[in-house]
Amino acid sequence: MTGTPDGPEDRLRRFATIWSRAIFPVTATSLTRPEFEQQLLPLARRLRDALRARTFDAAAGKAVGAGLVDTHCTEPEALSRTLDVVDAYLVLYCGTEGAQEEQRVRSARLQHAAAAGFAQALRERTLTEQEAIYRAALDARAAVAAALHNSEARFRAVFQEAAIGVGIADLDGSILEVNDALIRMFGISGQTMRGYNVMDWHHPEDAPQVWRLYDELVRGERDHYRVEKPFSRPDGTVLWTNLTVSLLRDAEGRPEYQLALMEDTTERRLLNLRLRYEATHDALTGLPNRTLFFERLEKALSAGEGQRFGLCYLDLDGFKTINDSLGHAAGDRLLVEVADRLGSCATAPGEMVARLGGDEFVALTTGPDTQAEVEELAARIMNALAAPIRVDGRELTVRGSMGVVEGPAGERGSAEVLRSADITMYRAKAAGGNRYETADAEAEALAITRHGLTTALPSALDRGEFFIEYQPLVHLGDGSVRGAEALVRWLHPQHGVLGPDRFIPLAEHTGLIVPLGRWVLEQSVKQARRWQERHDDAGPLRINVNLSPCQLTHPGLVSDTVAILQAAGLAANALCLEVTESALIGADDDLLKPLRRLAEMGVDIALDDFGTGYSNLANLRRLPVSVLKLDRSFTQSMQRFPADPVDLKIVEGIVALAHSLNLTVTVEGVETGAQAEQLRILGCDTAQGWYYARPGPPDRLHELALVDAAS
Repeated sequence: MTGTPDGPEDRLRRFATIWSRAIFPVTATSLTRPEFEQQLLPLARRLRDALRARTFDAAAGKAVGAGLVDTHCTEPEALSRTLDVVDAYLVLYCGTEGAQEEQRVRSARLQHAAAAGFAQALRERTLTEQEAIYRAALDARAAVAAALHNSEARFRAVFQEAAIGVGIADLDGSILEVNDALIRMFGISGQTMRGYNVMDWHHPEDAPQVWRLYDELVRGERDHYRVEKPFSRPDGTVLWTNLTVSLLRDAEGRPEYQLALMEDTTERRLLNLRLRYEATHDALTGLPNRTLFFERLEKALSAGEGQRFGLCYLDLDGFKTINDSLGHAAGDRLLVEVADRLGSCATAPGEMVARLGGDEFVALTTGPDTQAEVEELAARIMNALAAPIRVDGRELTVRGSMGVVEGPAGERGSAEVLRSADITMYRAKAAGGNRYETADAEAEALAITRHGLTTALPSALDRGEFFIEYQPLVHLGDGSVRGAEALVRWLHPQHGVLGPDRFIPLAEHTGLIVPLGRWVLEQSVKQARRWQERHDDAGPLRINVNLSPCQLTHPGLVSDTVAILQAAGLAANALCLEVTESALIGADDDLLKPLRRLAEMGVDIALDDFGTGYSNLANLRRLPVSVLKLDRSFTQSMQRFPADPVDLKIVEGIVALAHSLNLTVTVEGVETGAQAEQLRILGCDTAQGWYYARPGPPDRLHELALVDAAS
C-alpha cells in the first residue's frame, strides 16, 4: 500500500530516504543506496509506530538500534547521524497533529533507547567476534608452534598473512618478530619495534593482573592468558587491544618463546565510552544524570569505616511559572545557566553536581569530614543562585529550596537518603523557600506519617473508618442540653483514633474534604432526627456541624444540605453550620451567597473561633451569621479566681455587641463551675467543654438530655 499523496506511507518513505542518505556513506554494506533504503524502511515504520503508540515502549527504540547493527551500520558515525535524523525529522514526518511537545519528548526517549540497543547489539556482535578471534588465536598458536618446529616457510606464511597483529618475543621480553598488521597498529617500522622490550609497554591504565599473568607465563606456570590492554603509540595516542599471550615450548616442552596476538579495539572502546557518557549525562545541561548520581551515591554509602557523605537536594521555586509564561525554550536556557553555576560550586575532590530531572538538582560531597563541607557547599549554591539570570533580554530571579542530609557511610541506603533529602527540601519550601534546611529525624517521621495518612485517606471513607462523636451544647441559664457539636474522628488501623487536627488539613489538601464533609453532615443530621424522635419532651436538640473553607466554595453546598435535611425529615432550624472566622475574612458576595441562602432557609450560621481572625467587628453586620462562638483563649483566665478583669471586660463587650446585633453567644472550653457561672453572669447564652462532657457517642448525649428533662 503506497498511501495517498503526502499520506502517512508517503511521509514515512521520505523519512526513510533522508535517513538512508545520511548514513549510507558510513556503512559497510554492499547494497546500493535505494536497496539500503528498503532495509531501513521497516525500522522507520517501527520508530513511527513507537512515536504514536498509546504507551511508550523502549523496546521498540532498542530494536531499531539493534537493527542498524544488523544492516552493517557499525561505525559510531552511523549511530550519531541516525540520532540527528530522528531528532530533526521523526516528529516532522511521522508525528500526529497536536501534542508536539509530548511527541518530541518521546522522540528523545526513543533516541536514548536506540543508542542503548545499538550498543547492546554491537557488544554482542563484538563478543561473538572475540570468541572467533580467540579460537583463531589458539589455532594460530598451534600453527605457529608447528611451523617453528617443522617448517620456517610455513611459519612465515602464517605469520605474515594473519589478519590480526602478531609478535614474538623471547623469555626476556626482547621483541624478535612482528607482522605487518602489528606494525600498522603501532604506526612505527618493524625495525623500530624489534628494538623494544615487552617491559617497555607498561601503561598507567593497565589492569592490576596484567603483569602478574605475564610473569607466570614466562616462568612456565601458565600456557596463555587474555586481557584488555592499552599501549602508548609514538604519536601520543592510545592503542586499546584485546591481547592474547601464549607460551611456545620446544620439542622437550621447555619454555622458549612468547607469542602475542592483538586485536585493535580502540574505535569500539571510544564508541562505548561515548555511549556510556550519553547514558550517564543529562542531554540539556551536560551534568551527570540520575543514573550516574545514584552510582556515585551508592559508592559513597558503601565506603569504609570513617567515611561520610553530604547531600544537597535542590528544587527551584516557581520554575513552572517561568515555563508557562516564557515558554519551555526559555526554561531550558535558565536550567543550563543554573547548571553552570552549580557546577562551579562543586569542584573539590569528592564533590559532584547532577540533574535528576526537571528543575531538581543534587550536589554530593564525600570524605571523612563532610559535616562542615556540606554546609559550606549548600551556602555556595544558595549564593550562586542569588544573582539574577538573563534570559531573552529579561532578568529572572532564581530562588531555590534545598534539603541537606549528612551522615556516616554504611548506615542507610540511597533510597532512604534521597527520601530524607526530599522531605527536608519540602520543609524548606514550606518555610517560604529560598533557603536550605538540614535533615531532622523527628520532622521526617512526621512527614512520613503525614504522607501515609494522605495516601490512606481516599479509601478510609469507603472502608467506614470515620466515626462521629458529639459534645453537648448547654444553656447557661438553666443548664439544659440544647444540642451538640459533631466532631469527626478517624479510627486508623495502625495509629488508632485520630482527631480532626491530624487529618482535616490533609483532606482539604487532597480535596477529600468535600465528600467527607458531606458524609459528616448526613450522619449528623440523621442522628439529630433520631434524638428528636426519642425525647420530644426534652425540646428540639440542635446539631452543629463544622464547614471547611473548601466546602464553602463547592457549588453543591446548598443543594446537598437541602437534600440531606429533607431525606432525614429534619427542620432547617435544627441545624447550625459552623464556619471559622478566618474563612470569612475579606469574603466577597459570591462566597457569602450560599451561606445567605442557607440562613434564609432557617439554618443557623455560627462564626467559630471568633476573636482569632483579626476581622473588623463592623463586618459582622454583613455576615449571615446568627451565632458567635467565642474562642477558648478569651475565657481561660476565668478558670482562676479572681478572673483577669481585662478578659472580663473584653468578653462583656463582645457579648453586648453580639446581642445588639441579635446574635447569640456560645463559649468553648468551659472546664470549671466557676468559669461557667462567670460566663452566665456576663450574659453568654450557651457553652460547651469538659465541665459538662467530653465528646462521646450519641447515646451519651441522649442520657444527658434525659437527665435534664427529668430534672
